[in-house]
Amino acid sequence: LPSLLCLGDCQLQTPCQIQKCTTDFVSLTSHLNSALEGFDLEFCKALRAYSACTYRNSKVCRGNLVYHSAVLGISDLMSQRNCSKDGPTSSTNPEVTHDPCNYSGHTEAREYQGGEKTPTITYLFCGLFGDPHLRTFKDRFQTCKVEGAWPLIDNNYLSVQVTNVPVVPGSSATATNKITIIFKSYQDCTDQKVYQAVTDDLPAAFVDGTTSGGDGNTKSLRIVEKLSGKYVEMHAKYIGTTVYIRQLGHYLTLAIRMPQELVMAYEESQDLQLCVNGCPSSERIDDSGHLPLPVMGQLLPQGGAAHPRSVYTLETATTKCHEKMLVKDIYFYSCVFDLLTTGDANFTAAAHSALQDVEALHPRKEHWHIFPSSGGGGVGKGSKFFVSLRLVCLILVVFL
Repeated sequence: LPSLLCLGDCQLQTPCQIQKCTTDFVSLTSHLNSALEGFDLEFCKALRAYSACTYRNSKVCRGNLVYHSAVLGISDLMSQRNCSKDGPTSSTNPEVTHDPCNYSGHTEAREYQGGEKTPTITYLFCGLFGDPHLRTFKDRFQTCKVEGAWPLIDNNYLSVQVTNVPVVPGSSATATNKITIIFKSYQDCTDQKVYQAVTDDLPAAFVDGTTSGGDGNTKSLRIVEKLSGKYVEMHAKYIGTTVYIRQLGHYLTLAIRMPQELVMAYEESQDLQLCVNGCPSSERIDDSGHLPLPVMGQLLPQGGAAHPRSVYTLETATTKCHEKMLVKDIYFYSCVFDLLTTGDANFTAAAHSALQDVEALHPRKEHWHIFPSSGGGGVGKGSKFFVSLRLVCLILVVFL
């Protein structure tokens, strides 16, 4: 009899575990990106695991309103995502789900074992476009000349090098016409893979002709062609890194998101990285944020007419850029400067696409826009950018 009483008492005191079910579901889905391939599959697996957890707690949670809300919520999500009730489920045991070629899963397992239930990965963003304008991993914005080959990134996992050429004679402004990326070999996830893009040759494959690295089933590294010859994406799941490369007009743009701990994994000899430390002061076109007057007197090269004389005034350049970018942030002003410098309308599309890439890859929405007059948001004095009234007057004089 005492034994039976104990059993009955123990059952009555068993707590409802709906909170743990919900926490496990959040842990399984927080790292998923709805824009990436395979999202629905993983999300449905997590939903089925969530549903199974609520079923196991159905008796002890019968009078719990949170439990009943969760059950209804699961049903609605399954309908929205067309998830079948039967199928594989995600495991909440990191020792079972640990995949060395999935950076998010590997980090989740490591942090779970360290006592953290919610995985936190700090991602950083770097972008290069236009004349060229550089947004560093520290959200500092610079305009540089950096003619020739320069390293954007050079750490233990990834190397990215860009080659910049002069845009118009008589101006120190350059733009990118070649990008070389080396994904370094990593465990069994991938052999070393080299990608190279040049103007009018934006391939959807690595130099060796392959489109993925590592096991063909897991695709820990892969290339996705979004627009033939104009836009490709690279997804390196094993290092949690995404790269976008576009061709707009005659030049290339690049945007990359990478985990902070991998960005900082480099030796002292690798400190020349534009994405990490910005451009050397000798290579800066802007002077404490002020850009010099675009040289408009010699736009026609000797014996050729690759770049016709700019037809843009400050007013028409502003109007043109405003068609694509309603917010007058740093990307808008970069667009205006590029139009006045080159007369090439493709730079408008480059600035607009660069901002779109920020919105797709930058982890913090409040930092998407950098404003010329702002002193916060990680933007230092040396990276503020604006066209002063004095500069405006000088530009107008040139066009008159």
